[in-house]
Amino acid sequence: MSPVKWHSLTAEEVLRETKTHPARGLTTEEAAQRLREYGPNELAEKPPTSFWLRLLYQFNSFVIYLLLVAAAASFVLGDKIEALAILSIVLLNGILGIIQEGRAEASLKSLKKLAAPTTKVVRSENIQILPAAQLVLGDMVILEAGDQIPADLRLIETVNLRVNEASLTGESTAVEKSANAVLPTSAVLGDRKNMAYMGTLITYGRGRGVVVATGMRTEVGHITGLLASTKEENTPLQKRLDQLGRTLSIAALVICGMVFFIGTLQDRQQGIDLATSLKESFIIAVSLAIAAVPEGLPAVVTINLALGMRRMIQSHALIRRLPAVETLGSATVIASDKTGTLTQNQMTVVSLYANGHIIDLVNPENGDWQNEPTVKQLVLGGLLASDARLESDADTKEGYVVIGDATEAALVRLAVRANLQQAVAEKQYPRIAEIPFDSDRKRMTTIHQLADGTYLAFVKGAPDLLLNLCDSFKNNGQSIPLDQEQFHQINQTMASNALRVLAVAQKQLHTLPAEITSETMENHLDLLGLVALHDPARPEVGGAIAQARRAGIKTLMVTGDYVDTAQAIARSIGLLREGGQILSGEEIENLTDEELAEQIENIDVFARVSPHHKVRIVDALDSQGHIVAMTGDGVNDAPALKRASIGVAMGITGTDVSKENADMVLTDDNYASIVAAVEQGRIIYDNIRNFVYYLLSCNVAEIAVIFIAALVGWPVPLTAIQLLWLNLITDGAPALALGVERGDPDVMERPPRSPQEPIITHEMWLNVAIQTIVMTGATLLVFAIGLGRIELPFVTIQPGEQTARVMAFVTLSSAQLARAYTARSEHFSIFRLGVFSNKYMQYAVASSFVGLLIVIYVPPLQGIFDTITMNLNHWLIMLPLLLLPAVIAEVTKIVMPWMKRFSIGKEPESVF
Repeated sequence: MSPVKWHSLTAEEVLRETKTHPARGLTTEEAAQRLREYGPNELAEKPPTSFWLRLLYQFNSFVIYLLLVAAAASFVLGDKIEALAILSIVLLNGILGIIQEGRAEASLKSLKKLAAPTTKVVRSENIQILPAAQLVLGDMVILEAGDQIPADLRLIETVNLRVNEASLTGESTAVEKSANAVLPTSAVLGDRKNMAYMGTLITYGRGRGVVVATGMRTEVGHITGLLASTKEENTPLQKRLDQLGRTLSIAALVICGMVFFIGTLQDRQQGIDLATSLKESFIIAVSLAIAAVPEGLPAVVTINLALGMRRMIQSHALIRRLPAVETLGSATVIASDKTGTLTQNQMTVVSLYANGHIIDLVNPENGDWQNEPTVKQLVLGGLLASDARLESDADTKEGYVVIGDATEAALVRLAVRANLQQAVAEKQYPRIAEIPFDSDRKRMTTIHQLADGTYLAFVKGAPDLLLNLCDSFKNNGQSIPLDQEQFHQINQTMASNALRVLAVAQKQLHTLPAEITSETMENHLDLLGLVALHDPARPEVGGAIAQARRAGIKTLMVTGDYVDTAQAIARSIGLLREGGQILSGEEIENLTDEELAEQIENIDVFARVSPHHKVRIVDALDSQGHIVAMTGDGVNDAPALKRASIGVAMGITGTDVSKENADMVLTDDNYASIVAAVEQGRIIYDNIRNFVYYLLSCNVAEIAVIFIAALVGWPVPLTAIQLLWLNLITDGAPALALGVERGDPDVMERPPRSPQEPIITHEMWLNVAIQTIVMTGATLLVFAIGLGRIELPFVTIQPGEQTARVMAFVTLSSAQLARAYTARSEHFSIFRLGVFSNKYMQYAVASSFVGLLIVIYVPPLQGIFDTITMNLNHWLIMLPLLLLPAVIAEVTKIVMPWMKRFSIGKEPESVF
């Protein structure tokens, strides 16, 4: 059906062509059949790179080229076993690299699937919320402001519908749509006012549309090649680590060049022929470069980020952009909505004000309140001026569910309680027009035609604005002059009890104005009464706010509710501090940006704010040096979400527009999930730093061991094969295990990290230096004992170069594996963390140690790796020294805080 020019057909023709019903939609069976026929509604992804090409990419580095040259040199000079061993380790390293990259890609792909959009569809007469990927030709899609169009649609119903098609046409102004338009077949894409295309965004109004194209058959599918070729940008952290890796690589290559030169010079002095000398020195230098250059750093960082993001999902926080992971650790302010985020978003109508008195619906004294004429009209107005839908559901206790906004859902449930049936009311009072809700007017109007040909408009919205539009109010069916002061006082009393208040009014018309707008319809209204709704605070929010405060993070409430309502809720959850101030949207309007910035530190609650106020709040906080996480759910929240350091959209109530502009989506709309995400963000950053710390201390020690031995004229402490194997078993599995640490006990007890803080701080450089000295000293001491240059009184061994090399190899490898345990935290002892609390570290170290023992004790491998069997005496000598770096690391954690008291200075600038 793709050649059909859908824009040139009437709505009725489209329904016939797609074999669908405007009210019932497709049946479940029809949809399943079409899904099998047409496939899922997904754009084709870039084809995956083949295994062999990915393996080839693993060898695309300068040091690997050098190592391959070294293997070739060994082969030419007759050392075929060494050449094959080098090639085998290079191949094994490449395969491990593919596995690491594959895991990272798989994790990121699964995260993208979780972020996939959903949509409202009419199936078998019921409204269902389905993944957009399940849409098929003929599906009836319900469209609301803030939604992203999930497929190509021919619109069959539009109410003030406007769509931003900039992503498709480049036109920044939203286009007004009309379902009744029938266009010529030659109409270009930008002029098709009766169509809505996949990926575009609804900015206003509502409507319905029939799916006429899915997946690659859509207009955006035709240009999906452009999307597939878009390159993913690295995060700032990844860029800094790449820079660190390049700097270390250059330094390592310089040192390796010096080792090559010194080694060749010493060999010539000892009478070794030039060819053999050059080969041996070259192989050692290149092997040292392989061991020293952190080529696995990018893959490990990506895997750690992906693993951390998966843990965040378990805490109901879906990260859409990787930079948000590291930014979370620096957050100093969480600016949160009230409804649904700090509260449960389970609105219940608890009281009404009508006929001059308050009706308590929790403990009603008047059991016949539903039959009072004005009350019944008030309930009817709330029901009809809502878009929430009541759907039958036999699985629920009530026998129905309500789909839609929580406030409107509460009005629909109130109607059920008042014995008003939605379907009957809508048939008796058919809606013929409406003026949708917007955040500036804070109200919604619907117009209904009566049986006698006249019209009745219902308006529901914020009392403080709606009361000004009313001339009278209904009292027992009679219109009497409105005492605004009285109603404002009742509104304030309700709001001070932490209730959300709505006003409902009506207007009777004999004829409709030529143009239905807020100016022509929303005036000279009859007020029907006030509706008070209760939305209880989430029980876990109070503890989460206290935890955030201990972590140096301030929580702000930013809400459109009244000052009294916001104050009552803020005080009940511990958000409003002693002496904390409340600022209203009206007061914000009267402040300059500079004045707002001056006051911002003392303000805890912003009430009666509009979306554009949120942008000013973010800017004011930013001017004071804050890193802001700002929540939002509506279309107009998008600018604030984009402006904030971390934009947080609501996964349940949020619009597609807000999610598209956010860095993070809360799948449960819960404030506590933001705090949990901040904690995970801090843990992820700490784990990456711990890995860098571990990697540096190990790699620099390897360089120092070879370099110092060369300087003092000793034999080479480690062969090329030993260096390569050491690098393979110590850098891979332990590094990944460090990425799944649960975090320091004080991770949420310390202030936020400064975004300018270098990855490698002054303290870490000092610790790296200490570890390098200890690890190098221990290895060279063992090497000297093995050479027979140091004699021990109680333990004797047969000295020799081979014995010395094996002892140095075992000591350095084991010391690095033991060091992995202490690298789990920069400041906390492993006994405080729990020695065996990270089970993955047990697997990593055990498997790596087995890899070490195999090349020592398996005879066929001894010849390849130039090893001999270690006896008990060897181990008695090595054991204290191989444990020494880990012991010193633990001692350093105790001593360092004491040293800080006597050497408090500014952190040096660092490019890392």
